Amino acid sequence: MNQYTAKRKKIEDAIETFFQTIDTSAYAKLPRTIQEKHLLELKNPCMSLVSQGGKRWRPLLLVLCAEIFLNKEQEKNRDTQTKTSAEERREKAYAISPLVELIHTASLIHDDIEDASDTRRGLAACHISYGLDTALNAGSWLYFAALNAIETSLSTKAEDAALAYRLLNYSLTDIRRLHLGQAMDIAWHKESALIPSSLEYEAMIALKTGSLARLSAIIGASIGGASEKEALSLGELAMQIGIGFQIIDDYTNLTIGNPGKKRGDDIVEGKKSYPILLHLEKKPEDLAKIAEYFQNARVEGIDSPSVEKCIAIINTSDALKEAKEKGEALILDSCNKIVYLYDNNEAAKEIQQLFFEMLLS
Repeated sequence: MNQYTAKRKKIEDAIETFFQTIDTSAYAKLPRTIQEKHLLELKNPCMSLVSQGGKRWRPLLLVLCAEIFLNKEQEKNRDTQTKTSAEERREKAYAISPLVELIHTASLIHDDIEDASDTRRGLAACHISYGLDTALNAGSWLYFAALNAIETSLSTKAEDAALAYRLLNYSLTDIRRLHLGQAMDIAWHKESALIPSSLEYEAMIALKTGSLARLSAIIGASIGGASEKEALSLGELAMQIGIGFQIIDDYTNLTIGNPGKKRGDDIVEGKKSYPILLHLEKKPEDLAKIAEYFQNARVEGIDSPSVEKCIAIINTSDALKEAKEKGEALILDSCNKIVYLYDNNEAAKEIQQLFFEMLLS
């Protein structure tokens, strides 16, 4: 059995529990005519997308980051009281882990609307299944509802209350960062002739994809007992993993295609992904032709001949190879640093193994 199977099962259970326990009592005083069936208009679209799967690497990263510091504490203090405290905090990490997965889910619902994507994970996108109005509202709700995981996972003790306040601030900061990154991405793919530099693109995905990896590490480390400085430091390394993950995703889109999607759908959506930007920095004379293919693909859809023609142009340089190497280096270097910084801590090695396996899959 994969070493992460049991952890993923506990995360899935925590997500299921989250949706089961969030009810109208979370809304202070409501009119008596409001019933649970009204809340289902928000919950059902979100639960549907979550149930379609996903790698769950963000909540898993959160749990493993908590375990890094719990392991350190247990090594220093081997008494029964320390062991009991560590187990309690480990359970809190699992209970709060839906937070990052559900923020990610909310962003996917909005991404698919903004990109005019019809599918997600091989099935109809949320706005196709439930309607644009319902999906937009449910996705917006989920950003806020996800924060309930902080309140329900931590006690009312003064120590936990202070931690909850910190985690809420971190979460709101990274949600804002995520939306700023998305704003940059939308601006670039709305204008076919607008080409950012590869460095601008890296900054965008640091906000859009890196932020949730950062948040996962910060929350996990904080629950595990890390100082604020330690949590933020680990968060920066995790952000680099998130950047690498997105670059690998860009590479996959233009090679074998992402799971549940057709190869080159980024071209249809007008996304200037990392390999395309690297190619244009090497061969700027290809800009007019690539812009033409983007425009054709937007009008004609995923089966447009322009999709494969555009990919063929990218293949005339080593941009795809460079992108893959860049993404892998960011992930592996960050994981190696985590292992080094935490003295071969077992949880740090599990983080390294997790992302190594993801790169091979």
